[in-house]
Amino acid sequence: MKPDLLNNLDKAQRSHLLTFNHGIEREALRVTPSGSLALTDHPGFLGSKLTHPKITTDFSESQLELITPVHRSAQAALEDLDLVHRYIYTGLDDEILWSASMPCVLQTDEEIPLAHYGTSNLGRLKTTYRSGLGCRYGRGMQTICAVHYNFSFSNEFWQWLKGVEGSSEPDRDFITRRYFDLMRNFRRMSWLLTYLFGASPAVCNSFLSSRQHSLEPFDDGTAYLPHATSLRSGDLGYQSDAQGENMKICYNSLSNYVGTLASAICTTYAPYEKIGTKVDGEYRQINTSILQSEAEFYSSIRAKRVPGKGENFLARLLEDGVEYIEVRLLDVNPYLPLGIDQEQIDFLDAFLINCLLSDSPEHDETRCQEVRENTMKTVHGGRSAGLMLTDNGTPRSFHDWGSEILNEVSGWADQLDQAHGTTRYTDTTNRQKSLLMEPVLTPSGSILADMAKEQIPFFRFAMDKALAHRDHFLSRPPTQEETDLFEAMATKSVTDQQDIEAADTVSFDEYLQNILQEYRPLAE
Repeated sequence: MKPDLLNNLDKAQRSHLLTFNHGIEREALRVTPSGSLALTDHPGFLGSKLTHPKITTDFSESQLELITPVHRSAQAALEDLDLVHRYIYTGLDDEILWSASMPCVLQTDEEIPLAHYGTSNLGRLKTTYRSGLGCRYGRGMQTICAVHYNFSFSNEFWQWLKGVEGSSEPDRDFITRRYFDLMRNFRRMSWLLTYLFGASPAVCNSFLSSRQHSLEPFDDGTAYLPHATSLRSGDLGYQSDAQGENMKICYNSLSNYVGTLASAICTTYAPYEKIGTKVDGEYRQINTSILQSEAEFYSSIRAKRVPGKGENFLARLLEDGVEYIEVRLLDVNPYLPLGIDQEQIDFLDAFLINCLLSDSPEHDETRCQEVRENTMKTVHGGRSAGLMLTDNGTPRSFHDWGSEILNEVSGWADQLDQAHGTTRYTDTTNRQKSLLMEPVLTPSGSILADMAKEQIPFFRFAMDKALAHRDHFLSRPPTQEETDLFEAMATKSVTDQQDIEAADTVSFDEYLQNILQEYRPLAE
């Protein structure tokens, strides 16, 4: 579908249709003034991490996860995230939020604290899940941080597109089918995003303790690859041999997606059996399956729907279809106080609409393997000259293919600019075109160039940025009214956790068994 399809609409109509829903999740480690992982408990003034709507933890007690609600503008989502950061800094004392995806100086695996969520069955489930992740992949890997971008089109947009395409499908089926079209194209072309926004070309040596790797020494404290873009997205990051060997999810349909995930949750995996589930009366992991839950599925993009309280996510997704998509490949950009900015989101919006409205043939295993290989080539050598990728069995120049995609995105950027009376979308797309021509200007290239120029290790680079971001947030404390709202949220979250704990009526053993049983009818 060509962008000029929108030309018969007036500006008001375009603006209405091309206004999207945005949400952001940002993960950040709490670190000490010396730059090591903070081993303190989740700050009490933030309330309950189990139930707080905006502030929780990811894997570790030391790993904050900051969440915005859905906003109709990227600016509003960023302002919301900014306020959360400003409030957090009012009570962090001397602790600092780490500025990068790859972690700070780490203690031993055993010293990295798991996040704990209280005594309820739900809280114990969350902690047990994290214990399982630590046993399966090592706790150090789980301290890697990211930015997740949640995106959806409006109902009005879907009705317009359905009319344009002359579809008679039920809305649920049409929207879901087209979201999977988007996700297949996203996976096929996401290597370009890894190049443009990858910001983890180097790591502290403490992260590599006892890990096999092929990185080179940058200095005594840092390892890197000269042309790397996002080591977080490679074999040192969120990768799983178990998933690669045993899961074949290529996003051809909702039923395949749900069935494959459910099957992985119900299929035991021998190496995880060796870990055990309940050992000496303590749970080590939720189960011994390929996945403990759908949350363990490591992918660059995931289909999402908000389930009702107590509902099985996959069952609800299968019943009601895709509500939004979650982009998960974004590194935390250490140059940006929030790890992401308006320019990046604007480009993502234009990129995503291009993914939706471009031809999207179904993927077979060969195509899925190409996706994996193109990603790995970009992760380890995306800034190298003459890099070649593979597109449907045909070798393609990284530069030529990237230019082709960016030219396609430009058409949608122009439509977005016309709709909203701006030049932002075209400006950011042109900016990405310049990055394709000058790899040193990408975040990954800039990081290595700055480290070399200043003759500092990755730790020092990221710490300096973290300190600057801290000052940025502390210079703009929240108003009393904003503080009161956060204090009310914290108080309510504690009460909500207590209510959940008081409402349990079955043992944790039975609770886990009931959860597993919910997946069995969904498994292929």
